[in-house]
Amino acid sequence: MVFLTMVVGGVTRLTHSGLSIVEWKPLIGALPPLTHADWLELFAKYQQTPEFIQRNHDMTLDGFQFIFWWEWAHRLLGRSIGLVFFVPYAWFLLRGRLRGALAARVFGFFILGGLQGAMGWYMVKSGLVDDPRVSQYRLAAHLGLAFVLFGLMAWTGLGMLQPRNADSTVAPAPTLTRRLGNWLVALVFIMVLSGALVAGIRAGLAYNTFPLMNGHFVPPEIFMVEPLWLNFFTNMATVQFDHRMIAWLLMGLIPWYSWRIWKETPEARTPAVVLTLWLAVQVGLGIATLLLQVPVALAAAHQAGAMVLFGLLLWTNHAIRRA
Repeated sequence: MVFLTMVVGGVTRLTHSGLSIVEWKPLIGALPPLTHADWLELFAKYQQTPEFIQRNHDMTLDGFQFIFWWEWAHRLLGRSIGLVFFVPYAWFLLRGRLRGALAARVFGFFILGGLQGAMGWYMVKSGLVDDPRVSQYRLAAHLGLAFVLFGLMAWTGLGMLQPRNADSTVAPAPTLTRRLGNWLVALVFIMVLSGALVAGIRAGLAYNTFPLMNGHFVPPEIFMVEPLWLNFFTNMATVQFDHRMIAWLLMGLIPWYSWRIWKETPEARTPAVVLTLWLAVQVGLGIATLLLQVPVALAAAHQAGAMVLFGLLLWTNHAIRRA
């Protein structure tokens, strides 16, 4: 459900639907408009936003309904996760199946989920003021928190489904391989954040060539913004260049990581191979998204693919520790 919510959130952003609901009502907001009068009331509120005034002033009620349903579905999924989580959590807790540190850790997921909802509204609010575009910083924080939540849940689940074998005769993976795995997790997470910046400032609509950026490996306008550090967050050339460079780095490091695992840890060969194959798929999705100027389906698949890559990397790291 966390994965699905992230995918729907990506489509919401790509279809410019995220600013269609101008209020945050965690409970009442779960109900959609039920009458024509309700639709007119919500549309009237949207008509007062900068997005409608500056960009969508000719939008009809039908057009508003299209963007509304995407944002409503994204919020409903987020709310549903809380319910689907809390009822079984309370049941297992009362029956004594969840205890101690595990119970506290799993409850932490519930807290993070609530913070994620608040972060989502904080992000939307940034686009309801003068400039009808959400802050790329808040977008990165919202997406990054989703990956943190997904990663913690996945790692905990792997630990329960595949506990470490204390009696295993297989030698543990060398320190270098384990450290490399840790650094790759951090690097993929940084790439996710850089992807959020690309989406936030719509840098994917610029430099739609590969492998060069409009004929240059390093575009000449990469440091045109003052002060220098601001280029890494607001300059389309710099933000897209950084995203590409991290991709190139991963294309070298992940196959090397998998090769080391293949030699040293036979028990982890399967996730390592799947990880390497999926990296090729993810890079292909990214290149296609760029060359075709960010079609919704491809861009959503590329964002979903990032979470798949992140999950596969966690699975691989867990497998070498389990050995």
